[in-house]
Amino acid sequence: MAENGTDCDQRRIRMSKEQHNGSFTDSSMLSERKRREREERLNIVLWKKPLVTLQYFCLETLLNLKEWTIKLWRRRGALACVVLALAALTALYYIEGAHQQYVQYMEKKFFWCAYWVGLGILSSVGLGTGLHTFLLYLGPHIASVTLAAYECNSVNFPEPPYPDQIICPDEETAEGSISLWAIISKVRLEACMWGAGTAIGELPPYFMARAARLSGAEPDDEEYQEFEEMLEHAETAQDFASRARVAVQNLVQKVGFFGILACASIPNPLFDLAGITCGHFLVPFWTFFGATLIGKAVIKMHIQKLFVIITFSKHIVEQMVALIGAIPSIGPSLQKPFQEYLEAQRIKLHHKSDSAVPQGENWLSWIFEKLVIVMVCYFILSIINSMAQSYAKRLQQKMYSEEKTK
Repeated sequence: MAENGTDCDQRRIRMSKEQHNGSFTDSSMLSERKRREREERLNIVLWKKPLVTLQYFCLETLLNLKEWTIKLWRRRGALACVVLALAALTALYYIEGAHQQYVQYMEKKFFWCAYWVGLGILSSVGLGTGLHTFLLYLGPHIASVTLAAYECNSVNFPEPPYPDQIICPDEETAEGSISLWAIISKVRLEACMWGAGTAIGELPPYFMARAARLSGAEPDDEEYQEFEEMLEHAETAQDFASRARVAVQNLVQKVGFFGILACASIPNPLFDLAGITCGHFLVPFWTFFGATLIGKAVIKMHIQKLFVIITFSKHIVEQMVALIGAIPSIGPSLQKPFQEYLEAQRIKLHHKSDSAVPQGENWLSWIFEKLVIVMVCYFILSIINSMAQSYAKRLQQKMYSEEKTK
């Protein structure tokens, strides 16, 4: 009997080991399969497989439209209320009356704010590579207002044509009367709207991690998988990047609202990790979004505004141009286009609507315009590639499900 009991125990141990080895093998095979599938998806780009990429992009677009249509139909009551509200606003917009001056003012402010919120969302939403709209749009706008304020000694630019075009006001003001606070106040609305847009763009990582934690599913998202690996190897992290990620995760998890606020208030490329951390540990939505909104739209935006305004203040710009001219041999040739560009901007600021606008284009502005076009085109291409890869992921998941049911 004892021998039989011993044999049973040995068989049970062997069976448990075989099951453990089998589960380990299955897990390693699954990880290897996911790695191969991810590599296959990354090869679906326009410059490698243009026809397949465009086909998958179109199919993914149609599927997304179908899903959005179904979601809207399920919320048809709320949709009907929105349609009625829009109909009432449209009627108010076209009916003549004394209210039209207020309607036009609200229309102008609404589209101005929506423009900057949209650019902020594009900057941080994570579609493709992200469009660096601060460097391409908001930064140059603040710089233009700063240069114009010091040249005109005022920020009371005529509206219209401001903000489409900046012209000095007719009234004469004493030189040196412009203050740093006046320039900050002039660009506060667009800067805060852009910051609010970047805060909204940080929500997808938060919702993805939160949904994954609540459902128990493991999303096939590289950033989320890196986050889980970081949690597993937090104590053994050696390199600087890994330690920085662990520090951000610990700050957000332990300090809460003020930790999120601290991460959002400074230029932080690891903030996506803060959103994933908050979603994973089920931090309340308003705690996360409130701290992110205050940090990005108020604190961080005032720091960035101050930096741009100081950098493009009149005496700093003159010193920078002088330093360029002091470079041996090539200094004068490099200094000339900068001087021509600044002189052309001064002439534009002082020309009146009935006078001839100076023609001609500086090569610096030409290069910047072409750079903007190239970056926008690359952003569009990255969206096409990303959506095509999403459709390829759908096909792979469908194939895996069919194999499991066989």
